[in-house]
Amino acid sequence: MKVLVIGGGGREHTIVWKLAQSPSVSCVHWTPGNAAARPGSKVVIQSVKADNVRALADLAQQEKIDLAIAGPEAPLVAGVGDEFQRRGLAIFGPSRQGAQLEGSKVFSKQFFLKHGVPTGRAVIFSDFNEALAHVRRQPKPLVIKADGLAAGKGVTVCADDHEAEQALDEAMRQKVFGESGRQVLVEECLSGPEVSVHAITDGRAYRLLVSAQDHKRALDGDHGPNTGGMGAYSPAPIFTPELEARVRTEIFDRTLAGLRAEGIPYCGVLYAGLMLTKDGPKILEYNCRLGDPETQVLLTRLDGDLAAILMAACRGGLEGVEMKWKREAAVCVVLAAGGYPGPYRKGDAIGGLEEAARLDGVHIFHAGTALHENKVVTAGGRVLGVTAIGANLRDAIHRAYQAADTIQFEGKQCRRDIAAKACP
Repeated sequence: MKVLVIGGGGREHTIVWKLAQSPSVSCVHWTPGNAAARPGSKVVIQSVKADNVRALADLAQQEKIDLAIAGPEAPLVAGVGDEFQRRGLAIFGPSRQGAQLEGSKVFSKQFFLKHGVPTGRAVIFSDFNEALAHVRRQPKPLVIKADGLAAGKGVTVCADDHEAEQALDEAMRQKVFGESGRQVLVEECLSGPEVSVHAITDGRAYRLLVSAQDHKRALDGDHGPNTGGMGAYSPAPIFTPELEARVRTEIFDRTLAGLRAEGIPYCGVLYAGLMLTKDGPKILEYNCRLGDPETQVLLTRLDGDLAAILMAACRGGLEGVEMKWKREAAVCVVLAAGGYPGPYRKGDAIGGLEEAARLDGVHIFHAGTALHENKVVTAGGRVLGVTAIGANLRDAIHRAYQAADTIQFEGKQCRRDIAAKACP
């Protein structure tokens, strides 16, 4: 089978890496890709941008692609799933309507409340002054969310009135997030540990992936600004069998029943960001694609043919699919560019990649990289996902940091406590 992977980040490199191992896959076309591809492999880099929906479908027809996988959220929200389905092309990823679960926080909040999916209380505003008057009456902290996609930066936890007014001003008046800030949610601030739970679904049956947790804050001890993710680990000991049973019943079963009731077909990933409150698990948000950097640890632990699993989902045959997982643990440490998550450096040469990749159990997944004069250089905020598998979390942590310390580039930064909270 010939497969197309859409996107150019660390998540997509991991998907490409896993698909290339599949005996059922003859070639992986990756667009726009990054500096990870190597000559002579199954991987062919294409130049179509991930948000060019028609060109992506044209490419799939031209190359006679059997299965496409949309990595990031933007093309899904833009309707790449609809375009592929219209042309009779198989794609793992929901339609634009289904992708609203991620693309519109207003839509998803209303969906949760309508279908009984446990979530925090929220009020929706499209007028700045009305929103400001409301937040001044509310206890703090509270959360302000821009409605649409904002590259992971549209959510602000506000400790006081000043921070809340600043967040509203940036979203609604300064238009920092563009049209995504046309509407905002003012939401209660839930407290408790967070956990990421991914499911693959064909719209009726679903299969939960093993548990994972990521680290959103830039600095050790969960301090500093939010980022796209500074690392992840799997399994997450906090995700007990008892909790899994509740999450299945209260979150995923109700979500899929709601989608069917709304007449929304959904083939793809449902990635739930959950807060484990004193009242039980509550959903913060859904993503309609795999997490990044959770994908790096999840697919490292997957023991099976990813292409066959995703094709079964596209054909509505997930009910008969069993997913198998390695017993070992996995840890991903993100190496970020100097300045991230603010303005960051680009174009710095990266050394030590080959040495790190030769370490036992280590995989180096490229995220923000490019080739310049045959050298791999930094090209994004999150540069590499240094991932290791080990007998247990402590072993995987040791291997991941050994590799991370082998890699060097100007301004390199990373957290030093990835997965530490899971190893008391």
